Amino acid sequence: MKVILISRKHGGSRSVELGRWSRALLSLCCLGLPLGMIAGGFMLGQENEANSMRGMALDGLQDELEQQQKELAALQTQAELKMQAMTLSLARLQARMTRLDALGQHLTAMADLEEGEFDFSQPPAIGGPIGAEFNVEYDTGDLSAELGLFQAQLSDREQQLEILESLLANRKLEEQSWLSGRPVEKGWISSHYGKRNDPFTGKPAFHHGIDFAGKEGTNVIAVASGVVTYTGSKSGYGEMVEISHGDGFVTRYSHNKEALVKSGDVVRKGEAIALMGSTGRSTGAHVHYEVYKHGRSVDPSSYVRRTSR
Repeated sequence: MKVILISRKHGGSRSVELGRWSRALLSLCCLGLPLGMIAGGFMLGQENEANSMRGMALDGLQDELEQQQKELAALQTQAELKMQAMTLSLARLQARMTRLDALGQHLTAMADLEEGEFDFSQPPAIGGPIGAEFNVEYDTGDLSAELGLFQAQLSDREQQLEILESLLANRKLEEQSWLSGRPVEKGWISSHYGKRNDPFTGKPAFHHGIDFAGKEGTNVIAVASGVVTYTGSKSGYGEMVEISHGDGFVTRYSHNKEALVKSGDVVRKGEAIALMGSTGRSTGAHVHYEVYKHGRSVDPSSYVRRTSR
């Protein structure tokens, strides 16, 4: 193969004879260049595609990471809300426990228990031998269960204390309705129950009550709680107050200067119901005190000597 080279500058030419190996090398160069360019373009395309795929993968991972961060923030917010709810529940339980302690101290005072037998102001005394050590881990479910159990125990304790308070209130009511003591704040016995000489006729007569003499205007008091069934003037009694105490008991307070209660009033034991006077068939300021049991007059002395329950 002959190759002719022409020079534009000198206008001459030169021929070169190519051998077999030279022709092969020239052919290889002419064909290899386009193929190399194609191969380079293909490899560059593959690299760009790989880079694009890696970018997409990184974007996906970034999106997933952001989603996980959002879920984590939501879980954290939920956990904080649960913790706040549990804290509020604990505060409420502590408030209920405080009220229970106050109620326990109130009932202890009402029951007049010995000092130290019940002391709600102190934690309960506990103890025991040393036990084996162990570890306990609490999760939210365990803590919720413990709170539920604690609340159930508090409810049971409240119910028992309410029952105890009701029993003590009934006992207090019985004490209020228990006839005992004198019907005056100040005074002395001037005439007993039974046979005596009538102060106006001098003849023997039966006296159905006890007379307590004193200073006019001194308070006359109820010997037990009850309902006022009569106030007003009654022949021989003067100004009188009558009280029904239940269980068939009725008491009368006569010769009063003035009644301090009216019919239908509820009075408590020791409450002033009248002022001592000398109205009716009387020789001086005193209270004629009578006790009736199931409609029959009884001697008030045993009730005067009674002590409060």
